[in-house]
Amino acid sequence: MSQTIQKTLRDSAAMRWTALLLLALAMFCSYIFMDILSPIKDLMQETRGWDSTAFGTMQGSEVFLNVFAFFLIFAGIILDKMGVRFTMVLSTAVMLVGAVIKWYAVSDAFTGSSLATWFTENLNYIPLFDELGVSPFYEGMPASAKFAACGFMIFGCGCEMAGITVSRGIVKWFKGREMALAMGSEMALARLGVATCMIFSPFFARLGGAVSVSRSVAFGVVLMCIALMMAIVYFAMDQKLDAQTGEAEEKDDPFKVSDIGKILADSGFWLVALLCVLYYSAIFPFQKYAVNMLQCNLTLTLPEADSFWASSSVTIVQYVIMLVVAAAGFASNFQKKAGMKYGLLALSIVSLITYCYMGYMRQSAESIFAVFPLLAVLITPILGSYVDHKGKAASMLVLGSLLLIACHLTFAFVLPMFKGSDVGGIVIAYVTILVLGASFSLVPASLWPSVPKLVDQKVIGSAYALIFWIQNIGLWLFPLLIGKVLDQTNPGITDPTQYNYTAPLVMLAGLGVAALVLGLVLKVVDRKRGLGLELPNISE
Repeated sequence: MSQTIQKTLRDSAAMRWTALLLLALAMFCSYIFMDILSPIKDLMQETRGWDSTAFGTMQGSEVFLNVFAFFLIFAGIILDKMGVRFTMVLSTAVMLVGAVIKWYAVSDAFTGSSLATWFTENLNYIPLFDELGVSPFYEGMPASAKFAACGFMIFGCGCEMAGITVSRGIVKWFKGREMALAMGSEMALARLGVATCMIFSPFFARLGGAVSVSRSVAFGVVLMCIALMMAIVYFAMDQKLDAQTGEAEEKDDPFKVSDIGKILADSGFWLVALLCVLYYSAIFPFQKYAVNMLQCNLTLTLPEADSFWASSSVTIVQYVIMLVVAAAGFASNFQKKAGMKYGLLALSIVSLITYCYMGYMRQSAESIFAVFPLLAVLITPILGSYVDHKGKAASMLVLGSLLLIACHLTFAFVLPMFKGSDVGGIVIAYVTILVLGASFSLVPASLWPSVPKLVDQKVIGSAYALIFWIQNIGLWLFPLLIGKVLDQTNPGITDPTQYNYTAPLVMLAGLGVAALVLGLVLKVVDRKRGLGLELPNISE
């Protein structure tokens, strides 16, 4: 007779999934703040004078310090030296500081202040950066956009540090277990932040009938306070785990620059890193413009001001239904009994249809795009479990690239054909957005769990940092490029709902084509070198 003894927190499924939930909640809050201005781009132009170039430059500034000051590299070193729990608390604290600065930048208190005057008169020319064409500011950029960019840079340092820390934390708690499922689930839950942002940012901006963009950002600041609390609770759990296992947060071997050299010399690492930058550059920058793109390509008629569909209560109802979609769909993956499994799945589908109907009745571009992560929440655990038990991670990246190309080309050429159609355009938009979100779920379920197969455990934090740094180059460049392309291809357009988005969308589809080519190359390299990317994470 033998008994299974739970020796550590990590051996307890409940405890390791609780640790994952804390990490996911922190990232959930950061995802909300990351795109807090995206669904109100039109209001930023109307109330703060931000044209597409100013908006895109500010949005791209999030990763400026990570790219050009190499902060992410230092973040990886901090993570390897100081450990997961310290770096998680530090990253959320940094995000909170940046969030507060950004909130003040768009507040009425900043307008007309001496600080606003200083930003108007300064930072119009940055030596070297202007010559290279990579300056985060430019002459004529609104002072509020400049100062908001400064806050967003600080927030971005913390956000990307948190991203690599969460990945490392999941590896720590789930290595040899359901790691792909855990990573996929974390991202699926965190991406509900995108939907939450799309629903509530316009809600707070228009609350009470008077437009105030600072209210939306203040909502995000409150959530970042919650993220810091989640990080502190995780700190306590992680500390107890190390006390049980005898593991030390600090590394026994000191960090060496040569470790980075070894990582960079690996062709498999570069293929994964380039796939990451191409794929994420086609998604995250798009999110920042997606609501405005829908406003420009759909014929939306606002409901009567005194109707239920125009009330603030409909926002709450719709969000509750969204949570039911996500929770029921996610939970259906973990049910042993067929009746419960398919019952939850049916509830999720019916709730999704109800949500989409409400979005149609509201005639709201932001609530339409909010469906983006919902299908991903449903299928990411399936994909993660499949990679854990069956493998085929590289093949999933190829499939994700194909879906990415199809979705952006649909937005570019098919959706505009339905402008003027009361129902057709919204149906096309819903289907394409859901498929795009589903394709995005292929990345965390397949790409991130592959990194530990490519690098030594001692420098895995640095490896994630390098991948995020390379990814951040795209996340800095493409929001800026989309804004400039929009202004260049729409000369004289002052109405923010009348832009032609064809050129930016074709550009993003091109990134998908490049990702597809690299995905096929990765499959060949994996087969020749035996990297194990197509093999399951769990040996059965």
